[in-house]
This record gives sequence, C-alpha cells and structure tokens, in this order.
Amino acid sequence: MNHRPPDQAADPAPSTYTVLHDPEGLVEEQLPLDRHPYESLVKAVLAWTTQDTLTGCDYQQIALQLTGHARAVASDVRRQADRLPKGTGPRALAELVLQETDRYLTTPLRGTARCAQDRARAVRALYERLDRLEAALASEGTSGVAPTGG
Repeated sequence: MNHRPPDQAADPAPSTYTVLHDPEGLVEEQLPLDRHPYESLVKAVLAWTTQDTLTGCDYQQIALQLTGHARAVASDVRRQADRLPKGTGPRALAELVLQETDRYLTTPLRGTARCAQDRARAVRALYERLDRLEAALASEGTSGVAPTGG
C-alpha cells in the first residue's frame, strides 16, 4: 500500500497558465518584433538559386516561420496605417501591400523554395511599408497634424 505524507495533495498541481483576453491586440502592440533575425532569413531565402536544395520539410518549416512573422508585421502595418487619415498615399499603399500579403499567406504552404521565397518577399514588403508609415506618421507629428486614432 502506498501512503502519502499528509503535506502532499492527492490532486495534481493547479494550472499555472493564464488565458489572456486581448481582442484589440494591445499587448501585441507593446511588444517589439525581433526584426533582425527575420531580415537575415529573408535575405538568405531570396538569395537561393536553383542549385540550393533543401528537403521539402525544410522549405515548409522556413515558409511557416516566415508566415507567422509576416502576420505579426502585417498587424503592425495595419495599426500604423489606421493612424493615418483615409485617402492618404501612405495609407493606400499600405492597404495594397496588406492585400498582396493576404494573397500570399492564404495560399497553402508547400515544401518548395518558391513558397518560402513568396513569403520572404511578403515580409520584406511589409517591413518596407512599416518603415514608410512610421516616417509618414513622424512627419505628420512634426507638422502639427495629430494622427487619427483607429
């Protein structure tokens, strides 16, 4: 017969995680993206040639990593674009980049170099647009026009 000391509970330990309800994505907005490793990955993926051969699983894993990061950067682009007035050039261009990104990201993942490169192009375009949006917002802030909330 197995006896437990009185200080040990018979029930397993209670759960140690907390469910976060953040429908507006405010927590995500406060966390900066780790940009450098992904920019390096994008550069490497876009430099692949037909002689570079990885396994299908490797291509798929890289495409999956880039897909997740593209979604995070797209959220940042969307938030920044929403701060600009509707009908402005920077906001319109951001919306086009976001539409193109959605097209790339809704295609099924494949274990091919082309799939990974498409997602790498999406990440690169998103970062380029994010930088331009931040510059547009900075110039609006210095011109005395307050960015619109969104």
